[in-house]
Parts: sequence; structure tokens; C-alpha cells
Amino acid sequence: MAVEREKFYECEVKRRRVRAAGGYESFWKVKPITVALEDNDTEFRCMSCGGAVKLFKRRSEDGPATHIEHKLKSDSEYCAAGMYFLKATDGRQARPSASPVR
Repeated sequence: MAVEREKFYECEVKRRRVRAAGGYESFWKVKPITVALEDNDTEFRCMSCGGAVKLFKRRSEDGPATHIEHKLKSDSEYCAAGMYFLKATDGRQARPSASPVR
């Protein structure tokens, strides 16, 4: 029996822009994973809860598409897009990650 896994194909990536007063400031931008990798982005987070995610790249044509999953099960349990949250039947409410990526 195959293990069911959550898969997200979009996330937030950390970008930098020039401030009007000079210097740079960081901001988060929503992008598809494949575009983020083409742009050489390196910092990712869940766009729903802001939690840490891990990246899974496509290894072969027959394998799963490039995607991300929550690193922490607790994030998936309370993220509005998380697999464990969507399967829960206890009426829990979605909330931001307890340890968000800044």
C-alpha cells in the first residue's frame, strides 16, 4: 500500500527589492515551484501558514512532479491546505505556523 503524501505545487519564495531610501528589503512572493527553481530561488515557505517546507524534485519522467511538503506534521495539522488538516474530523481551526519562516 502506497503512503499518501501532501503535495503543493506553489509556495512563497523570499525575494529582495531595492528600497527608495537605499539598500534592500526582503519580501515573500507566491510562485509555482518549477518557476522558483528556474529563477534559482533558495528560500521557500508554505503560502497558507508560513511554515517550513521541504522540496522534492522530479527524478524521472515517471516519477512525481516537483513539489513541496510541510517539514513539520504540526504545521500540516493546522494549515488550511495541509493534508492532515483536510482529513481531520474534529472541527479544528486553521492557524499560522507555530514556527514560521521569516
